[in-house]
Amino acid sequence: MGYNPVLLEIFKNKFSSVAEEMGMVLNRTAFSVNIKERRDYSCAIFAKNSDMIAQAAHIPVHLGSMPLSVRAAVNSIEMEEGDMVMLNDPFCGGTHLPDITLVAPFYFNSDKPFLYVANRAHHSDVGGMSPASMPLSTSIFQEGIIVPPIKLVEKGKIDRKILSFFLSNVRTPIEREGDFTAQIMANITGLKRLKEIFEKYGEDKVLLYSDEIIKYTGRITRKTIQSIPDGIYEFTDYMDDDGISDKPVKLNVEIKIKDSRMIIDFSESDTQVEGSVNAVRAITLSACLYVLRCLMPEGTPTNAGILKNIKVVTKRGTIVDAEFPAAVAGGNVETSQRIVDVLLGAFSKALPEKIPAASQGTMNNITIGGVDKKSGASFAYYETIGGGMGASAQNDGADAVHSHMTNTLNTPVEALEYSYPFFVTEYSIRANSGGKGKFSGGKGMVREIKVLCDVNVTVLSERRKFSPYGLFGGDKGCSGKNVVIRKNGKIEEKRGKFSCNLKSGDTLRIETPGGGGYGE
Repeated sequence: MGYNPVLLEIFKNKFSSVAEEMGMVLNRTAFSVNIKERRDYSCAIFAKNSDMIAQAAHIPVHLGSMPLSVRAAVNSIEMEEGDMVMLNDPFCGGTHLPDITLVAPFYFNSDKPFLYVANRAHHSDVGGMSPASMPLSTSIFQEGIIVPPIKLVEKGKIDRKILSFFLSNVRTPIEREGDFTAQIMANITGLKRLKEIFEKYGEDKVLLYSDEIIKYTGRITRKTIQSIPDGIYEFTDYMDDDGISDKPVKLNVEIKIKDSRMIIDFSESDTQVEGSVNAVRAITLSACLYVLRCLMPEGTPTNAGILKNIKVVTKRGTIVDAEFPAAVAGGNVETSQRIVDVLLGAFSKALPEKIPAASQGTMNNITIGGVDKKSGASFAYYETIGGGMGASAQNDGADAVHSHMTNTLNTPVEALEYSYPFFVTEYSIRANSGGKGKFSGGKGMVREIKVLCDVNVTVLSERRKFSPYGLFGGDKGCSGKNVVIRKNGKIEEKRGKFSCNLKSGDTLRIETPGGGGYGE
């Protein structure tokens, strides 16, 4: 049976709207500031073989890796109707331990599932050696509780034993339980909407078009590759360090294009390191999917059809394909950004008019934890901070935004001060931080937070030594800067990755990088 292009468009939008509505439910019912304000979550629909059919416009680093988590859940657990499986293991398709995936099967007049819905949300604490679970770790065991695929919901009921075990290992159990409930409701919403689609169109037609959508994206992917000149394009960039030693970490990519075939090879990247900036292969695949999708026409559905048409080569035990029990907390947030930078740098040699200069190249991860003096309750705060985007052949870069592998928001000052014992003393655009050029890079930003109780702070950030590159004569963007200002006025400049204790009245100041300039 052939397909109707009009129905293809209808189903493309129906599937993506299901994922979008799942995200709205998750956003509106979550407990944590990180999910309800920063929107650090992703939702998607998957085929019975775990291929992604459709996604919402959420977090790129989540969405490219989620199919591997869904596959791990499907292969490990026999799911019945009403079940939901949770997992966060980075070596089973996860990204880092705070990102918890919840998978639910969709049944329709059958004893076998037709599709799956899944969502992934960043929980602000999952245990480990420091509050908010983003430590300067040297092993994954220091980063929090590792959850293999396990049923959190069985036949429509939450397994209280599993949930209690998890909540006993975190610093903020009430918030975590609230966020889990929001994730469950998001999946229930997705299942309900899929049922409505199946009832209206019938299973044969729905399954036909779920497959055709993937094939459609595959055709666009091949056509996009054909539009790139044949050749070999290479690029190398460096991460500042791994947070343990001062040694830079090399990332290298070689992209080979011949007709409609593309091989992306990271084999010359450095071996995995002692610190937490190791990325599992799932993250590397996410970055490849994101960059390729950026090259495609607007409106192209993002699904399994992209990665099915390229070959990604990684070497086991390297910074882009780390092996257990490597520390990986920062690989998801920092190394993913550098993988994008080297991919865009390589593509700039083939498509100079399409590729922008480097954006800030970091998520500027801040975690602050302690005990609120007023309430007596433990808290764990996590956020990422925007910076400058790289300039392009047509435009200046945007100022003070999240870019590439993160698609979250900056936490509003009002929500931050209401929820935590903090006082924001400065929140501004960082003047003159974008690289100069024919088009200037976007400016970074300044986030200055005074703490109102004793806390532990950990910062994982990049581009403090190696600035965001400019292209075709454009200047580099300014490097970022981390500073602690003590209550007595003493100023302490910190490394890109550090952990320290702050006393009540001390201030943390983060100045984020600007984007690179484009052209002379």
